[in-house]
Amino acid sequence: MNRPEGPRANTFKQSWLRFIALLTLCLVIMGAILWPTSPQNLSVGNRLVTSGALAAWRSGNLIVLVRHEERCDRSNNPCLGPADGLTHPGSVSAAAVGSAFQTLGMSHSDVLSSPTTRTVQTSRFMFGEAHVLPDRLTLCGTALVHELPAHKIAGRNLLLVTHSECIGELERVLGYPHADGAEYGSSLFVQVRANGKLKVLGVLNSQDWATALGHL
Repeated sequence: MNRPEGPRANTFKQSWLRFIALLTLCLVIMGAILWPTSPQNLSVGNRLVTSGALAAWRSGNLIVLVRHEERCDRSNNPCLGPADGLTHPGSVSAAAVGSAFQTLGMSHSDVLSSPTTRTVQTSRFMFGEAHVLPDRLTLCGTALVHELPAHKIAGRNLLLVTHSECIGELERVLGYPHADGAEYGSSLFVQVRANGKLKVLGVLNSQDWATALGHL
């Protein structure tokens, strides 16, 4: 015959439940600290150097995914041309980002671009020219982690002007399933390691380039 729980048993049970809840909260907080949801911002401090991004760039061991600049059909800003292309401010921002990449040095880098109007225009304002892919899904999706290294030439950086969903897919595969959506003109820096695997080093948003370069 079961006896009803006494006051001491109820107190112990409540204390135990509070302990479990507190432990769970601590684990969640520790997880957020130890495993950030988004790649680090390379404009903070001297992270362009401390992350290894600058050294990898100079060695031609980087893949950089660049999101196109502001699209006209989702903005009230004046259009540069077709509605599926960039806004005028977007073209100005693209040129500024391109100048920043020139500061790093582009002589050992190759540029690929999704074939949409907004990505091709971004490529031209940033880099002057780019190899246009046959389809926007040619380099997109979870297979990117294997396809990007296959398109990269050893000793040369690979830049891909692409779309936020493609950048998000790569981030998910490389350990950032809850990363913030890529901003217009942002650049995701990914290192090709000695074993051929990819490692996310960080992200630079278009407005943060001046700060990042100022630390060099």
